[in-house]
Amino acid sequence: MPELWMPGAEIHDIGDHAPTDGGPAKAIAHITWDKNATASAPQDWVSFDSLVNYFTGSGQGSAPHIIWDPFTGRVAQLHPANSRSKSVVDSTGGTRTNRAGSVVIQIEAVFFPYCRYQGRVYPRLADTPCAGWDRLNAWVLSWGVPDTWPMGKPVDFSSHRDEATWETQAGWYAHAHVPENDHQDPGSWPTFTTANGPQPTPSPSEEDDMPSLAEIDTLIQQRLAAERDMTAHATLYWLTVAYGGLQDDPGTHPLAAVIPALRNRLAALPNQVWSHKLPHLRDDWTKDGDLEAFWYVAGKDVSDRATERSFAELKALLSAQGAAITALAQQVAAGTPVDPDELVARIQAAIAGIEIHLTTAGTPAPTPKES
Repeated sequence: MPELWMPGAEIHDIGDHAPTDGGPAKAIAHITWDKNATASAPQDWVSFDSLVNYFTGSGQGSAPHIIWDPFTGRVAQLHPANSRSKSVVDSTGGTRTNRAGSVVIQIEAVFFPYCRYQGRVYPRLADTPCAGWDRLNAWVLSWGVPDTWPMGKPVDFSSHRDEATWETQAGWYAHAHVPENDHQDPGSWPTFTTANGPQPTPSPSEEDDMPSLAEIDTLIQQRLAAERDMTAHATLYWLTVAYGGLQDDPGTHPLAAVIPALRNRLAALPNQVWSHKLPHLRDDWTKDGDLEAFWYVAGKDVSDRATERSFAELKALLSAQGAAITALAQQVAAGTPVDPDELVARIQAAIAGIEIHLTTAGTPAPTPKES
């Protein structure tokens, strides 16, 4: 069975679970549209945390399943996949818009047209980095929602609604496609990343114990990403502790060009790595004594191990392993004869260093919080 809670999401279960009515599996694409900005008058983006606070507080009555930050890839989930949410209007009589499918997974991208993020203006959601979209797309697909737009992929803010299509066809729908509603979002949406959509299950005679190139690549990327995540945390912890935080004007600090980038990188990490943006600093870059004491204990393990192996050595190790595995995958793709047992053994050996490092240097993941 697919995962009720998206792997890597920050869990904020607001309760109020209720079943769907069954039928074609659907996903509904929204944007939060917090401000009305224009090309001539852009406005600052509203933060992911602000939207999480709203939908877990006074906005629970219209909360979606998923809140997605397209700039950092952070994802918060408020309802399990098999529950209805309440992000679209459901009028009395007619189709039950929030329940009309085996699942009706609703995603709110934290975005409005012409929002300004870190000095750059983004006219459309599709213009953003769409960070984390691949993971979100794959999770929705795992619930049987095909990579298709029955009413057409949204490319503007016009409405296209047909209740018969809505009730009978599975796939992705814009809020602008949902019957009984008048919203016109999201205006655009990223391209599907799962290539060919759901694949048929092979018969036993077709199955092969040999991992496919796609499976090898996925495993490699997961291991490398996990290693980089731990490196980002160790680097940020060392900088903030060694230099005592940015107590003065951040713009004049000698590390001002480095720490913001690392701070953003850390904020984008999955919840099971770290759920705090900085070890012991408030958002205004001043120290918090209680947090400082807590993170001294929690971060000491990472800090001690970071000093045992320089970051230059770590970078070289990752580069060498990545190059070896890439070369091997290319050899297989080119049709060069390779013994399957040797291939598996070499790949396992190539990623063993990463697995060992994560086992010895990793920090226990925090338990996902619930509201």
